[in-house]
Amino acid sequence: MNGPSVDVNDSDGLEGEDRRADDLGSGLGLRAETRVERRASRRRSRGRQAFGCFAGLVSLLVVGALVAGAVVGFGKGKDALAGVFSAPDYQGQGTGSVVVEITAGQSVSSIADTLEKKEVVKSARAFERVARDDPRSLQLQAATYTLHKHMSAKAALDLMLNTQQSVLVTRISVPAGKTKAEVAMILQGSKMKLPAGAAATALGKPAMLGLPAYAHANAEGFLFPGTYDIPKNATAYTMLKLMTANYAKTAASLNLEKTAARKGLDPYQAVIVASIIGAETNRQQDYPKVARVIYNRLQAGMKLQMDSTIHYVVGKNGGVFTTPAQRKNPSKYNTYLYKGLPPTPINSPTRDELSAAINPAQGSWLYFTLVNLDTGETAFASTAAEHQANVKKLQTWCQAHKNRC
Repeated sequence: MNGPSVDVNDSDGLEGEDRRADDLGSGLGLRAETRVERRASRRRSRGRQAFGCFAGLVSLLVVGALVAGAVVGFGKGKDALAGVFSAPDYQGQGTGSVVVEITAGQSVSSIADTLEKKEVVKSARAFERVARDDPRSLQLQAATYTLHKHMSAKAALDLMLNTQQSVLVTRISVPAGKTKAEVAMILQGSKMKLPAGAAATALGKPAMLGLPAYAHANAEGFLFPGTYDIPKNATAYTMLKLMTANYAKTAASLNLEKTAARKGLDPYQAVIVASIIGAETNRQQDYPKVARVIYNRLQAGMKLQMDSTIHYVVGKNGGVFTTPAQRKNPSKYNTYLYKGLPPTPINSPTRDELSAAINPAQGSWLYFTLVNLDTGETAFASTAAEHQANVKKLQTWCQAHKNRC
């Protein structure tokens, strides 16, 4: 770096060099450079070279600082780059529509890259800057969004935060009181566009559905009713597992197993009772009373004689009563023929029905009957005579509303 080395003890070599320089100078008409001046010149040359190295080092440090700023992301390093690199941005709300999927765990910079690739924003940097300056960006959700092309970064962020308008969601509603066969039909007829028989096939593999141990490998009664968002690429198994998971959460919130055990109930029996409650009455205030009637009849060794359990076998066909022929059906679900509870739940009960099954009302009732089919008004009785009086009320109502009975 400093040129050829010189032996400082070689005085003869230096003096000879001086003499040659004197001779050359006199031949050109110029003053010859003395040894002292030549040494000073060499020192200045070395200084210039050293300064050049130092300047190069400073340049590297500056570039390094800029690169470090790029690595930092959202921070002061990013701000240092703001004046160096531009952030192209569109103006306005954009046009057309484009579907953008944001997955769980995506960082803001990754979301910005996705939006740029989808042509929603003109540059990822523009979206990053807007998101960095808006604390609401921390609320961005993993979801499938419907956005527009060529939006300003701010407009894109605002629309994404307005999830009611931008989040693309397909939902399935499973009403209360549906059997597993009816749930399968709902799934097959939904926008999921399942392969033929996919839901029934999934129900035939209960080990894959996340059922509780006490469900006896049968999904009946455990496909919790409600409205469900359909995840992307969802299968029949996906949706059925969402329903059984909701049942598990509800049962846990009710402490169903322990509460049932304290009252001498098997949790499976509690679900069966809850399913009968929902099929027999539609008034929440009557749920605990119906539960009490069921338990009182079981304790007394009486047949339950519930029309709803026969409907499970023969079909309801829109009516609330059963015919004499239907009451002779030999199925184990016929509680007019057999004592005790039916073998399984007869539908998927709600939270309130499950709660009533493990928290029955106190009372001596052994009977109940509807007395007004429009309002769902139900009369309860402790004796057969009282019950017959209530049945007459129902008959009177039916005579006035023949099209309803």
